Amino acid sequence: MQKERPFVISIAGFDPSGGAGLLSDSKTLEQIGVMGLGVCTALTLQTADQCFSLEWRTIDEITMEIKVLMNHYSVSVVKIGIVKDAEFLEAIVNTVKACNNETQIVWDPVLKSTSEFTFFNLETLPLLKNTLNKINLITPNYNEYLVLKDGSLLSGENLCSILIKGGHREDRLGTDVLVEGEKEIYLVPTDGDFNYYPKHGSGCVLSSAIAGELAKGVKMETACKNGKLYIEKFLKSNPSLLGTHS
Repeated sequence: MQKERPFVISIAGFDPSGGAGLLSDSKTLEQIGVMGLGVCTALTLQTADQCFSLEWRTIDEITMEIKVLMNHYSVSVVKIGIVKDAEFLEAIVNTVKACNNETQIVWDPVLKSTSEFTFFNLETLPLLKNTLNKINLITPNYNEYLVLKDGSLLSGENLCSILIKGGHREDRLGTDVLVEGEKEIYLVPTDGDFNYYPKHGSGCVLSSAIAGELAKGVKMETACKNGKLYIEKFLKSNPSLLGTHS
């Protein structure tokens, strides 16, 4: 068995364009220097600018695959992408924790795609409260953060860390905010400006980069800073919607 690189599982959707989901996460994790494993939550038909269809896999299939991988490999971190609803997410998180309570979990709460294709059933949002307490980090964009905040899901004790991505906000464009308890850390663009090309799947890339950094043993703040450096390079990689990894 390979022992040099830590193991990270991406639990996410399959995007045939390779720009988001499992394929994108796998590319990112390889570049970060960890061993990426994958469990598919949904089969999508999409390109870099449009999502045509979505077919969810059953939660029983997903949890079985998680158990097989985690029983065979020493998984340091799990990154979760698109999920159907709060109950779907809870089953995944509980399965991971049952296999290894020390495994860290990063959830990128994809509520809608950039092309406005809805993934998450928003009616189940009130059920998220207990599940968020079992997660180490969530990485919402600014609009998703507001939805979660309006649902009174981002307050209380034992709440997970939150990285609010700044690519969708009008003020402080490109500045991410890491919230850990009462502490807020502002992660500004490295070059002082946000002159990057928009990219399909950039949220997937950032969250999986952070997951990979956490698997290497760095602290949350450092993982988020390193992840930001990675996504900035990705956003600058070319003018098209499909970024390249290097």
